[in-house]
Amino acid sequence: MALTLMEGNEAIGWGAVAAGCNFFAGYPITPATTIYNTMLKLLPPQGGVCLQGEDEIASIGFCLGAAMSGMKTMTATSGPGISLYSEQISFAIGSEIPIVIVDVQRLGPSTGSATKGADGDIQFLQWGNSGGFPVIVLAPVDIRDCFVLTVHAFNLAEQYRCPVFLAANKEVSMTRETIDLDRLNLPPVMDRKTADAAQPFMPFGVKNDSLVPDFLPIGGGRLVRQTSSTHGPDGYITTDPGQIADMQKRLDDKLKKSVPAFTYYDEYLVPDADTLVIAYGVTARAAMTAVKNLQSGTPKASLLILKTLWPVPEQLIREKAAAYKRVVMAEMNLGQYVREIQRLLPDKKIDFLGQMNGELIKPGQIQEVIIHG
Repeated sequence: MALTLMEGNEAIGWGAVAAGCNFFAGYPITPATTIYNTMLKLLPPQGGVCLQGEDEIASIGFCLGAAMSGMKTMTATSGPGISLYSEQISFAIGSEIPIVIVDVQRLGPSTGSATKGADGDIQFLQWGNSGGFPVIVLAPVDIRDCFVLTVHAFNLAEQYRCPVFLAANKEVSMTRETIDLDRLNLPPVMDRKTADAAQPFMPFGVKNDSLVPDFLPIGGGRLVRQTSSTHGPDGYITTDPGQIADMQKRLDDKLKKSVPAFTYYDEYLVPDADTLVIAYGVTARAAMTAVKNLQSGTPKASLLILKTLWPVPEQLIREKAAAYKRVVMAEMNLGQYVREIQRLLPDKKIDFLGQMNGELIKPGQIQEVIIHG
Protein backbone atom coordinates (compact mmCIF):
# COMPACT_ATOMS: atom_id res chain seq x y z
CA MET A 1 0.00 0.00 0.00
CA ALA A 2 1.23 3.46 -0.88
CA LEU A 3 0.34 5.16 2.38
CA THR A 4 1.42 8.79 2.15
CA LEU A 5 1.09 11.73 4.52
CA MET A 6 0.33 14.91 2.62
CA GLU A 7 -1.75 18.05 2.86
CA GLY A 8 -4.80 18.73 0.74
CA ASN A 9 -2.98 21.17 -1.52
CA GLU A 10 -0.36 18.55 -2.33
CA ALA A 11 -3.11 16.06 -3.16
CA ILE A 12 -4.66 18.59 -5.53
CA GLY A 13 -1.31 18.90 -7.31
CA TRP A 14 -0.87 15.14 -7.57
CA GLY A 15 -4.46 14.77 -8.77
CA ALA A 16 -3.86 17.38 -11.45
CA VAL A 17 -0.83 15.52 -12.78
CA ALA A 18 -2.76 12.24 -12.74
CA ALA A 19 -5.41 13.96 -14.88
CA GLY A 20 -2.82 15.06 -17.44
CA CYS A 21 -2.20 18.65 -16.34
CA ASN A 22 0.90 19.97 -18.08
CA PHE A 23 0.66 23.72 -17.42
CA PHE A 24 0.26 25.66 -14.19
CA ALA A 25 0.50 29.38 -13.58
CA GLY A 26 -0.28 31.18 -10.35
CA TYR A 27 0.66 33.95 -7.97
CA PRO A 28 1.61 33.23 -4.35
CA ILE A 29 -1.25 33.68 -1.90
CA THR A 30 -2.00 32.05 1.43
CA PRO A 31 -3.45 29.42 1.72
CA ALA A 32 -3.05 28.27 -1.91
CA THR A 33 0.70 28.72 -2.39
CA THR A 34 1.63 25.10 -1.66
CA ILE A 35 -0.30 24.05 -4.77
CA TYR A 36 2.13 26.16 -6.79
CA ASN A 37 5.03 24.66 -4.81
CA THR A 38 3.81 21.14 -5.57
CA MET A 39 3.35 21.83 -9.27
CA LEU A 40 6.83 23.35 -9.40
CA LYS A 41 8.21 20.01 -8.22
CA LEU A 42 6.02 17.80 -10.39
CA LEU A 43 5.63 19.46 -13.80
CA PRO A 44 9.14 20.37 -15.07
CA PRO A 45 10.57 16.82 -14.73
CA GLN A 46 7.67 15.59 -16.87
CA GLY A 47 8.13 18.24 -19.54
CA GLY A 48 5.33 20.43 -18.20
CA VAL A 49 5.38 24.15 -17.50
CA CYS A 50 5.01 25.81 -14.10
CA LEU A 51 5.43 29.54 -13.79
CA GLN A 52 4.63 32.44 -11.51
CA GLY A 53 2.80 35.32 -13.12
CA GLU A 54 3.41 38.91 -12.10
CA ASP A 55 -0.10 38.91 -10.62
CA GLU A 56 -3.31 36.88 -10.60
CA ILE A 57 -4.67 38.43 -13.81
CA ALA A 58 -1.56 37.50 -15.76
CA SER A 59 -1.49 34.02 -14.24
CA ILE A 60 -4.95 32.99 -15.35
CA GLY A 61 -4.31 34.67 -18.71
CA PHE A 62 -1.26 32.45 -19.22
CA CYS A 63 -3.44 29.42 -18.46
CA LEU A 64 -6.11 30.41 -20.96
CA GLY A 65 -3.52 30.92 -23.69
CA ALA A 66 -1.94 27.55 -22.95
CA ALA A 67 -5.36 25.88 -22.94
CA MET A 68 -6.17 27.36 -26.35
CA SER A 69 -2.95 25.78 -27.65
CA GLY A 70 -4.16 22.39 -26.42
CA MET A 71 -2.57 22.07 -22.98
CA LYS A 72 -4.37 21.02 -19.80
CA THR A 73 -4.10 23.94 -17.42
CA MET A 74 -4.70 24.78 -13.78
CA THR A 75 -4.34 27.84 -11.58
CA ALA A 76 -4.85 28.27 -7.85
CA THR A 77 -5.61 31.24 -5.63
CA SER A 78 -7.80 32.43 -2.75
CA GLY A 79 -10.58 34.99 -2.39
CA PRO A 80 -8.68 38.16 -3.39
CA GLY A 81 -7.28 36.40 -6.45
CA ILE A 82 -10.67 35.00 -7.48
CA SER A 83 -11.93 38.58 -7.57
CA LEU A 84 -9.14 39.48 -9.99
CA TYR A 85 -9.84 36.37 -12.10
CA SER A 86 -13.40 37.47 -12.82
CA GLU A 87 -12.93 38.94 -16.31
CA GLN A 88 -10.86 35.98 -17.47
CA ILE A 89 -13.44 33.57 -16.05
CA SER A 90 -16.02 35.23 -18.28
CA PHE A 91 -13.61 34.87 -21.22
CA ALA A 92 -13.23 31.15 -20.51
CA ILE A 93 -17.00 30.67 -20.35
CA GLY A 94 -17.79 32.64 -23.50
CA SER A 95 -14.92 31.25 -25.55
CA GLU A 96 -15.26 27.71 -24.14
CA ILE A 97 -11.72 27.38 -22.83
CA PRO A 98 -11.05 24.42 -20.51
CA ILE A 99 -9.33 25.35 -17.24
CA VAL A 100 -9.33 24.13 -13.63
CA ILE A 101 -9.40 26.93 -11.05
CA VAL A 102 -8.69 26.08 -7.41
CA ASP A 103 -10.04 28.51 -4.83
CA VAL A 104 -8.57 27.72 -1.41
CA GLN A 105 -11.03 29.85 0.49
CA ARG A 106 -10.04 31.99 3.42
CA LEU A 107 -11.93 34.42 5.63
CA GLY A 108 -13.09 37.57 3.85
CA PRO A 109 -14.13 40.12 2.82
CA SER A 110 -11.25 41.70 0.93
CA THR A 111 -7.84 40.64 2.27
CA GLY A 112 -9.59 39.23 5.34
CA SER A 113 -7.62 36.76 7.42
CA ALA A 114 -5.07 34.86 5.37
CA THR A 115 -4.73 31.99 7.84
CA LYS A 116 -8.40 31.50 8.69
CA GLY A 117 -10.73 29.29 6.67
CA ALA A 118 -14.23 30.04 5.43
CA ASP A 119 -16.63 29.17 2.62
CA GLY A 120 -17.44 32.76 1.77
CA ASP A 121 -16.77 32.55 -1.98
CA ILE A 122 -19.50 30.01 -2.80
CA GLN A 123 -21.91 32.50 -4.35
CA PHE A 124 -19.11 34.42 -6.06
CA LEU A 125 -17.84 31.32 -7.84
CA GLN A 126 -21.20 30.91 -9.55
CA TRP A 127 -22.15 34.54 -10.11
CA GLY A 128 -18.71 36.15 -10.53
CA ASN A 129 -18.94 36.19 -14.32
CA SER A 130 -20.56 38.71 -16.63
CA GLY A 131 -23.78 37.26 -17.99
CA GLY A 132 -24.49 34.92 -15.09
CA PHE A 133 -23.74 31.70 -16.94
CA PRO A 134 -23.47 28.36 -15.16
CA VAL A 135 -20.12 27.01 -14.05
CA ILE A 136 -19.10 23.72 -12.43
CA VAL A 137 -18.02 23.93 -8.80
CA LEU A 138 -16.84 20.88 -6.82
CA ALA A 139 -16.19 20.94 -3.07
CA PRO A 140 -13.70 18.53 -1.41
CA VAL A 141 -14.28 17.29 2.13
CA ASP A 142 -10.95 15.58 2.82
CA ILE A 143 -7.57 14.56 1.41
CA ARG A 144 -9.08 11.85 -0.79
CA ASP A 145 -11.53 14.31 -2.33
CA CYS A 146 -8.72 16.76 -3.02
CA PHE A 147 -7.08 14.14 -5.25
CA VAL A 148 -10.13 12.49 -6.83
CA LEU A 149 -12.25 15.60 -7.40
CA THR A 150 -9.28 17.30 -9.07
CA VAL A 151 -9.20 14.47 -11.62
CA HIS A 152 -12.95 14.87 -12.13
CA ALA A 153 -12.48 18.63 -12.51
CA PHE A 154 -10.01 18.18 -15.37
CA ASN A 155 -12.25 15.63 -17.07
CA LEU A 156 -15.25 17.95 -16.84
CA ALA A 157 -13.26 20.94 -18.12
CA GLU A 158 -12.20 18.86 -21.12
CA GLN A 159 -15.59 17.27 -21.75
CA TYR A 160 -17.62 20.47 -21.56
CA ARG A 161 -14.92 22.97 -22.56
CA CYS A 162 -15.47 25.26 -19.60
CA PRO A 163 -13.85 26.49 -16.40
CA VAL A 164 -14.26 24.11 -13.45
CA PHE A 165 -13.73 25.31 -9.90
CA LEU A 166 -12.49 23.36 -6.92
CA ALA A 167 -13.97 25.14 -3.90
CA ALA A 168 -11.42 24.10 -1.30
CA ASN A 169 -10.98 25.60 2.15
CA LYS A 170 -7.89 26.48 4.14
CA GLU A 171 -8.76 23.81 6.71
CA VAL A 172 -8.99 21.05 4.09
CA SER A 173 -6.09 22.24 1.95
CA MET A 174 -3.52 22.78 4.70
CA THR A 175 -4.36 19.81 6.91
CA ARG A 176 -2.06 16.79 6.60
CA GLU A 177 -3.80 13.43 6.34
CA THR A 178 -2.83 9.91 5.38
CA ILE A 179 -3.91 8.81 1.91
CA ASP A 180 -3.56 5.38 0.32
CA LEU A 181 -2.75 6.24 -3.28
CA ASP A 182 -3.14 2.63 -4.43
CA ARG A 183 -6.75 2.45 -3.27
CA LEU A 184 -8.04 5.59 -4.94
CA ASN A 185 -10.87 4.94 -7.37
CA LEU A 186 -9.90 7.37 -10.11
CA PRO A 187 -12.02 7.95 -13.21
CA PRO A 188 -10.49 7.36 -16.65
CA VAL A 189 -8.71 10.45 -17.94
CA MET A 190 -10.68 12.33 -20.59
CA ASP A 191 -9.48 14.69 -23.32
CA ARG A 192 -11.43 17.25 -25.31
CA LYS A 193 -12.87 16.02 -28.58
CA THR A 194 -10.60 16.99 -31.45
CA ALA A 195 -11.96 18.06 -34.81
CA ASP A 196 -10.74 16.61 -38.09
CA ALA A 197 -8.18 19.15 -39.29
CA ALA A 198 -8.69 18.01 -42.88
CA GLN A 199 -12.39 18.95 -42.85
CA PRO A 200 -14.03 22.41 -42.84
CA PHE A 201 -13.82 23.75 -39.31
CA MET A 202 -16.21 25.98 -37.38
CA PRO A 203 -14.54 26.98 -34.08
CA PHE A 204 -17.86 27.15 -32.22
CA GLY A 205 -20.01 24.94 -34.39
CA VAL A 206 -21.66 21.85 -32.91
CA LYS A 207 -22.72 18.65 -34.61
CA ASN A 208 -25.90 16.62 -34.29
CA ASP A 209 -27.10 16.64 -30.66
CA SER A 210 -23.79 17.79 -29.19
CA LEU A 211 -23.75 21.00 -27.18
CA VAL A 212 -19.93 21.22 -27.08
CA PRO A 213 -17.78 22.25 -30.08
CA ASP A 214 -14.91 20.09 -31.26
CA PHE A 215 -11.44 21.52 -30.65
CA LEU A 216 -8.48 22.51 -32.77
CA PRO A 217 -5.50 24.29 -31.18
CA ILE A 218 -4.48 27.83 -31.90
CA GLY A 219 -1.06 27.65 -33.54
CA GLY A 220 -1.77 24.38 -35.29
CA GLY A 221 -2.15 23.62 -38.98
CA ARG A 222 -5.63 25.16 -39.34
CA LEU A 223 -6.82 28.71 -38.84
CA VAL A 224 -8.66 28.98 -35.50
CA ARG A 225 -10.47 32.17 -34.62
CA GLN A 226 -10.89 33.10 -30.98
CA THR A 227 -12.61 36.13 -29.47
CA SER A 228 -13.97 37.23 -26.13
CA SER A 229 -16.79 39.11 -27.86
CA THR A 230 -20.19 37.70 -28.78
CA HIS A 231 -19.66 35.45 -31.78
CA GLY A 232 -21.33 32.98 -34.09
CA PRO A 233 -20.31 29.40 -34.88
CA ASP A 234 -17.58 30.66 -37.21
CA GLY A 235 -15.88 32.65 -34.44
CA TYR A 236 -16.59 36.05 -36.01
CA ILE A 237 -18.08 38.81 -33.87
CA THR A 238 -21.81 39.11 -34.46
CA THR A 239 -24.73 41.33 -33.47
CA ASP A 240 -27.31 39.04 -35.03
CA PRO A 241 -29.99 38.40 -32.37
CA GLY A 242 -30.68 34.87 -33.60
CA GLN A 243 -27.03 33.80 -33.50
CA ILE A 244 -26.55 35.45 -30.12
CA ALA A 245 -29.61 33.75 -28.65
CA ASP A 246 -28.54 30.36 -29.97
CA MET A 247 -25.05 30.71 -28.51
CA GLN A 248 -26.29 31.90 -25.12
CA LYS A 249 -28.81 29.07 -24.89
CA ARG A 250 -26.18 26.48 -25.78
CA LEU A 251 -23.75 27.80 -23.14
CA ASP A 252 -26.55 27.56 -20.59
CA ASP A 253 -27.82 24.16 -21.68
CA LYS A 254 -24.51 22.34 -22.02
CA LEU A 255 -24.00 22.35 -18.24
CA LYS A 256 -27.51 22.57 -16.79
CA LYS A 257 -28.80 19.66 -18.85
CA SER A 258 -25.84 17.50 -17.83
CA VAL A 259 -25.87 17.99 -14.04
CA PRO A 260 -26.89 14.38 -13.23
CA ALA A 261 -23.73 13.19 -15.03
CA PHE A 262 -21.47 15.01 -12.57
CA THR A 263 -23.49 15.05 -9.35
CA TYR A 264 -21.03 13.86 -6.71
CA TYR A 265 -22.17 13.32 -3.13
CA ASP A 266 -21.96 11.14 -0.04
CA GLU A 267 -24.70 10.28 2.44
CA TYR A 268 -25.09 8.75 5.87
CA LEU A 269 -28.58 7.41 6.47
CA VAL A 270 -29.96 6.91 9.98
CA PRO A 271 -33.15 4.82 10.31
CA ASP A 272 -36.22 6.66 11.68
CA ALA A 273 -34.58 10.08 11.31
CA ASP A 274 -36.95 12.94 10.55
CA THR A 275 -34.20 15.52 9.97
CA LEU A 276 -31.74 15.73 7.08
CA VAL A 277 -28.49 17.65 7.60
CA ILE A 278 -26.99 19.07 4.41
CA ALA A 279 -23.36 20.23 4.39
CA TYR A 280 -20.32 20.50 2.15
CA GLY A 281 -16.58 20.99 2.46
CA VAL A 282 -14.88 20.79 5.84
CA THR A 283 -18.18 21.41 7.67
CA ALA A 284 -19.42 18.05 6.39
CA ARG A 285 -16.87 16.37 8.66
CA ALA A 286 -18.36 18.03 11.73
CA ALA A 287 -21.83 17.16 10.48
CA MET A 288 -20.87 13.49 10.15
CA THR A 289 -19.69 13.41 13.76
CA ALA A 290 -22.88 15.16 14.88
CA VAL A 291 -25.31 12.73 13.23
CA LYS A 292 -23.32 9.73 14.48
CA ASN A 293 -23.36 11.10 18.03
CA LEU A 294 -27.16 11.35 17.91
CA GLN A 295 -28.05 8.19 16.04
CA SER A 296 -28.80 6.12 19.15
CA GLY A 297 -31.01 8.76 20.76
CA THR A 298 -33.80 11.19 19.89
CA PRO A 299 -34.01 13.14 17.67
CA LYS A 300 -32.07 11.45 14.91
CA ALA A 301 -30.70 12.95 11.71
CA SER A 302 -29.30 11.70 8.41
CA LEU A 303 -26.63 13.49 6.39
CA LEU A 304 -26.28 14.53 2.76
CA ILE A 305 -22.81 15.75 1.75
CA LEU A 306 -22.82 17.78 -1.45
CA LYS A 307 -19.64 17.65 -3.51
CA THR A 308 -21.17 19.19 -6.64
CA LEU A 309 -22.38 22.67 -5.67
CA TRP A 310 -22.94 24.33 -9.05
CA PRO A 311 -24.91 23.90 -11.19
CA VAL A 312 -27.19 23.01 -8.30
CA PRO A 313 -27.97 19.26 -8.27
CA GLU A 314 -31.68 19.96 -7.93
CA GLN A 315 -32.89 16.44 -8.64
CA LEU A 316 -30.59 14.94 -6.00
CA ILE A 317 -31.54 17.44 -3.30
CA ARG A 318 -35.27 17.05 -3.85
CA GLU A 319 -35.08 13.25 -3.91
CA LYS A 320 -32.88 12.94 -0.82
CA ALA A 321 -34.95 15.43 1.21
CA ALA A 322 -38.36 14.00 0.27
CA ALA A 323 -38.61 11.62 3.22
CA TYR A 324 -37.72 14.21 5.89
CA LYS A 325 -39.82 16.78 7.71
CA ARG A 326 -36.96 19.13 8.41
CA VAL A 327 -33.61 20.14 6.91
CA VAL A 328 -30.61 21.58 8.75
CA MET A 329 -28.09 23.40 6.55
CA ALA A 330 -24.62 24.13 7.95
CA GLU A 331 -21.96 26.15 6.12
CA MET A 332 -19.01 28.40 6.99
CA ASN A 333 -20.58 31.65 5.84
CA LEU A 334 -23.57 33.81 6.75
CA GLY A 335 -25.98 32.05 4.39
CA GLN A 336 -25.06 31.41 0.76
CA TYR A 337 -25.90 27.88 -0.36
CA VAL A 338 -28.82 27.67 2.07
CA ARG A 339 -30.67 29.99 -0.33
CA GLU A 340 -30.67 27.23 -2.91
CA ILE A 341 -32.00 24.74 -0.37
CA GLN A 342 -34.81 27.14 0.56
CA ARG A 343 -35.64 27.63 -3.11
CA LEU A 344 -35.79 23.90 -3.82
CA LEU A 345 -37.60 22.82 -0.64
CA PRO A 346 -40.24 25.48 0.07
CA ASP A 347 -42.45 22.93 1.86
CA LYS A 348 -39.77 21.93 4.40
CA LYS A 349 -38.82 23.51 7.71
CA ILE A 350 -35.23 24.64 7.15
CA ASP A 351 -32.94 25.57 10.02
CA PHE A 352 -29.65 27.28 9.19
CA LEU A 353 -26.35 27.22 11.05
CA GLY A 354 -23.86 29.68 9.63
CA GLN A 355 -20.58 30.95 10.98
CA MET A 356 -17.82 33.11 9.55
CA ASN A 357 -15.48 34.10 12.35
CA GLY A 358 -12.35 32.16 11.45
CA GLU A 359 -13.36 29.14 13.52
CA LEU A 360 -14.61 25.76 12.35
CA ILE A 361 -18.24 24.84 12.97
CA LYS A 362 -18.11 22.18 15.69
CA PRO A 363 -20.17 18.98 15.88
CA GLY A 364 -21.77 20.18 19.11
CA GLN A 365 -23.13 23.26 17.37
CA ILE A 366 -24.78 21.14 14.70
CA GLN A 367 -26.15 18.77 17.34
CA GLU A 368 -27.69 21.74 19.16
CA VAL A 369 -29.55 22.83 16.02
CA ILE A 370 -30.70 19.26 15.30
CA ILE A 371 -32.08 18.94 18.85
CA HIS A 372 -33.48 22.40 19.50
CA GLY A 373 -33.78 24.00 16.04
